[in-house]
Amino acid sequence: MRLLFLNPNTSTSLTDRMASAVRPYLAPTTELVPATAARGFPYISSRAEADVSASIVLEMIAEHEGDVDAVVVAAFGDPGLYSARELYDIPIVGVAEAAILTACAVGDRFGIVTFSQVMSTWYLDSVSRARLDARFTGVRVPSQPAPPSGIDTVQETLGDQLVELVDTAVTTDKADVVIIGGAPLAGFAATVEDRVAVPVIDPVVAGVLYAEMLVRLGLSAPLKGAYARPPAKPSIGLPPALARRIGGPIDRLS
Repeated sequence: MRLLFLNPNTSTSLTDRMASAVRPYLAPTTELVPATAARGFPYISSRAEADVSASIVLEMIAEHEGDVDAVVVAAFGDPGLYSARELYDIPIVGVAEAAILTACAVGDRFGIVTFSQVMSTWYLDSVSRARLDARFTGVRVPSQPAPPSGIDTVQETLGDQLVELVDTAVTTDKADVVIIGGAPLAGFAATVEDRVAVPVIDPVVAGVLYAEMLVRLGLSAPLKGAYARPPAKPSIGLPPALARRIGGPIDRLS
């Protein structure tokens, strides 16, 4: 099984950090195929940036079409997730959605701890899209977030504050499980699980394990419904691989 581990950020250091966090959990027969966006933003942190990056996600998947069995969109907030599911026939997993669904399997109520207030609104969209607002306790962020220039060291600079926020999410917000959101925090959950009182979920780990499960289930691509592929359409100026996918033939039930 080959999983495209797609980082829609342009930071290769984030790709390396996330890939290192997930490899210990992969099945022996699973190959991780990391890919980093060639253009866009070093770190996506808003709705506007996510919308720009969504088209890049579609392009990157098109470049690997036929070579991978599933895709993991490795940015918390899942840019391009639903459009990709509509366009491609293989499982497409978003790490935010995977983390949220996993949280609901181990607790009644879940919260999110992250490192920047800017991302909170975008993260709320992920919860609403999953229709799980009633089980969500909110987002907790440090009072002094790390500056963008400190993204690569955010675990070291904010680690103790993040652990305190997990405790606040449990004692004040009454969360049963906490998601540690944000690509720079990949691997953090595993390092602090013995310092907190509830399960903590690493979204990138949840995402790759979810993708493995979907590949093994062997489900067919939908021909009807919300994620049925749209009719073929010609385009102008798109990257060749994406243009072929959008304009290619579709087998449909009559």
